[in-house]
Amino acid sequence: MESRVTDMTSGKPSKLILKFALPLMLGGVFQHLYTVVDAAIVGQFCGVNSLAALGSTDWLVWFCLGFCVGLTQGFAILIAQHFGAKEYRLLRKSVAMSIVLAAAIAVVMSVLLQILAEPVLRLLNTDPAVLDEALLYLRISYGGFAVVMAYNLLASVLRSLGDGTTPLVAMGVACAVNIGLDLLFVAAFHWGIGGAAGATVTAQLVSCLYCAYRFRKLSLLKFSKEDWRLDRPLLKKLFSLGSPLAVQNMVIHIGGMVLQSIINTYGVAFLAGFTATNKLYGALELAAIAFGYSIATYTGQNMGAEKIKRIKKGIRAATVLAIATSLAITALALIFSRPLTSLFINAGSENAQEALQVAMSYLAVLAVFLPILYLLNIYRSALQGLGDTITPFLSGMMELAMRLACAFTLPMFLGGEGLFLAEPAAWLGAIILLVPVYFIRERKYLNLMVDRSAEAD
Repeated sequence: MESRVTDMTSGKPSKLILKFALPLMLGGVFQHLYTVVDAAIVGQFCGVNSLAALGSTDWLVWFCLGFCVGLTQGFAILIAQHFGAKEYRLLRKSVAMSIVLAAAIAVVMSVLLQILAEPVLRLLNTDPAVLDEALLYLRISYGGFAVVMAYNLLASVLRSLGDGTTPLVAMGVACAVNIGLDLLFVAAFHWGIGGAAGATVTAQLVSCLYCAYRFRKLSLLKFSKEDWRLDRPLLKKLFSLGSPLAVQNMVIHIGGMVLQSIINTYGVAFLAGFTATNKLYGALELAAIAFGYSIATYTGQNMGAEKIKRIKKGIRAATVLAIATSLAITALALIFSRPLTSLFINAGSENAQEALQVAMSYLAVLAVFLPILYLLNIYRSALQGLGDTITPFLSGMMELAMRLACAFTLPMFLGGEGLFLAEPAAWLGAIILLVPVYFIRERKYLNLMVDRSAEAD
């Protein structure tokens, strides 16, 4: 198991970043595949209305996922820095306190989500024709919130130690379980959208259990009683790192919910088409997320080891990789837009052609602006690795402002198609802030390390 742990403070940066990112990309494919399978099977076996119901929950489900991912990524910053500095006692203590904090938050959030599920759906103007199915999907999904939190914490800790393989295997197994259960619950048992939700939660549990099993095999993480003794200053520090990222993701997804509430007013066909492309959105950005995780780990470890020049080299290499990858995905998305979006829409369903046209148009817009999203993930993750979680939070506020501005104004001039530009505008707003701040931080830390070297001499 120790062979899966990677020290990213030595070796060629581009090779390390790509080697770490590749299994995460493949894991992202598996993770996204089981959400795509949910939508495809629901769309094909349950019809356009059920697909629209699934789509009306997208941002609400992503809201919870974003919260978990942001919180645990923040915890992982400190863990990666301790690993890079080879401070293993502090590393174990940080992991133990991360587990305690995540468990407490998961309990509170699980209760709140169940209470707020129906009021929020109504607040978002969910079409009455799909409200009951959407609520059922949310109830079951929110029931698995603690599992999602546990998986993301375990995966974040493993990634901070340079282990991208375990989350990959976990996602591969979960994907297989989800596809099998989707076919069983929805296609064979006809349990509808509730069956799709149950299949996803079960698959998430499998991935969590596998990560927990591999986690316990790490000798680096053999805890003592002292590690579990509550450390209030450390808990406060972890929370201060995790909460801005969690809130950042929540703010981004709140903007998405407002956007969803506007989309809901355009009818079931528009919503179904938008949902089809939203399911592909995850496939478009999965490599960007993988590069982001890789950069956060790389930057965090090298920050802990005080190797700032290596961070500069790594960011330059990652930028080139991200641009090249995004352009390749853009080309594929544009060439295969019709067959890709057709996966989710039964041609024999009512309003199928209208939904398909919406899906293809939205996919084309996202694909053209994709390089911006990839650069956004690089620089946001680099700042997180440096220990700056405030700037990423502010970039989330910029995303919110741009998404809402476009959602409320562009439809007045462009109709429903104006909503297609809300996401790219949000990406652009974020990156305008992130890039200059990153270079200011980089220069600051480099000068600081030079001064320390001079003092040592």
